[in-house]
Amino acid sequence: MRLRVWPADRLRSVDPRLADAALALGLTGAAAVAGRQYHPAGWPPFDATAYALTALVGLPLAARRRAPVFALVASCLGFACYLAAGYQPSLNFWGPAVALYGVAARRPPRTAAACAALCAAVVFYSGLTAPEIGLTVTVVQALGVPAVVWTFGSGARTLDERNRQLAELTARLHREQEWRERQAVSEEQRRIARELHDVVAHHMSVINVQAGMAGYVFPSAPEKARAALGTISETSREALRELRRILTLLRSAADGEDAEGGGAPYAPIPGLAGLRDVAERVRAAGVAVDLRTDGAPRPLPPGVELCAYRVVQEALTNVIKHARHAAVTVLVSYRPHELFVTITDDGREGGYGRPDPANVVPGPGHGLIGMRERARLYGGTVDAGPRTEGGFRVRLTLPVAAGPPPSARPAPGPQNRPSA
Repeated sequence: MRLRVWPADRLRSVDPRLADAALALGLTGAAAVAGRQYHPAGWPPFDATAYALTALVGLPLAARRRAPVFALVASCLGFACYLAAGYQPSLNFWGPAVALYGVAARRPPRTAAACAALCAAVVFYSGLTAPEIGLTVTVVQALGVPAVVWTFGSGARTLDERNRQLAELTARLHREQEWRERQAVSEEQRRIARELHDVVAHHMSVINVQAGMAGYVFPSAPEKARAALGTISETSREALRELRRILTLLRSAADGEDAEGGGAPYAPIPGLAGLRDVAERVRAAGVAVDLRTDGAPRPLPPGVELCAYRVVQEALTNVIKHARHAAVTVLVSYRPHELFVTITDDGREGGYGRPDPANVVPGPGHGLIGMRERARLYGGTVDAGPRTEGGFRVRLTLPVAAGPPPSARPAPGPQNRPSA
C-alpha cells in the first residue's frame, strides 16, 4: 500500500496572495455562517447590514502581507462599526487578531505596539457589548489576546530575519568558495606553467644550440657534429623524463592516486645534486660554467632544493639565449638559516652558436617572473639585474631550517673550489 505524502514544499509554492485571499474569504464566510446560525436572545437578527459589516472586518485580511497596518486598521474599524450597530461579536472577533499577527511579523516593534493598542481597544469594546462576560474577563481578554498574538508575530519576524541573514551568509560563503576555487585553479595553472617553462625552455635551448653547432661544423668537423648530436639525444631524453614526471603528477592528482596507492611511481624530484648535470649540458652548449659550493652541504626540504635547481636552470638558459660565450659562476652557499644561490656571468656575447631568430618565440619572457614566484612560495626572494662591471647576476635567497650540530656534520672540505 502506497502512502501519499504531501511535501511542505508544495505548500510553500502557493502564491502568498492567494493564501491571504483564501484566509480572508474563509474567515468572513465562517463569521457570517456563525452569526446566522448562532443567535442568542436579546441580539438583533443577522441581516444584510451584518453581512456587509462582517465583510468589512474579514476581507481586509487579504492585504495583510502587502499592507499589514492598513489591513489591521480597516478590520478594527469594521469590527467597531459592527459592534456599534448592536450585533453579537461572533467570529468577527478574530479579524483584528489575525491582522495584528501580520503587523507584528512584518513591521518594527514600535509600529506593532501602536497596532496592538488599537486591537486591545477594539477587543475591550467587544467585551463591553456583552455584559454577561464580566469586566474582569473583558480586561484579561483585551490585554491577553493582543499580547499573545504580538508574541507569536514577533517570533515569526525574528525567525524571518534570521533566515534572511542565513541566506545572505550562505550566498556569501558560496561566492567565497567559488573565489577560492578559481584562485586554486589559477595557482595550479601558474605552477604547471612554471614547470613546463623551466623544462621546455632549458632543454630546447640546449638542443637548439647543439643543432645549430652540428649544422655549422658538420662539413669540417664531423666528430664535433657527432658529439653535438649525442648531447641533443641525451638532453631530449632528460626533457622527456621531466615531462613524464610532470604528467605523472598531474594524472595521479586528477585520479586521486599516489605512489603508495597503486599509481605510477614518481620520478625523483630534481635537487641541488642535479646541478652537475645541468652544468654539463650548458658546457656542451659552449658556455663555461664554474659550479662552486660554500659551506657544508646538508639535506634540505625537497621543495627548497627544487626551487634552487629551477632558478639555476633558468638563469643558465638565459645565458645560453643572450650571452652564449659568457663565463658563468654558480655559487651555492649554505648558511645556518638561509640558502644563497648566485649565478653570475661576465656578459660576453657572439659566436656561431647564436640561436636562429626563427626558432625564438616572440614576446616577453617569463623566466624572471617564474623565478620570483618560485622563491615567494618558500618565503624567499630573487634579485636579478645587470652588474656595474658588466654581465648579469641572479641571486636567490631562501630561508631554511638550521643544519645539524657540528659533530653530526661531515668533515668540511676545501671551500670555494669548483665542485664540477
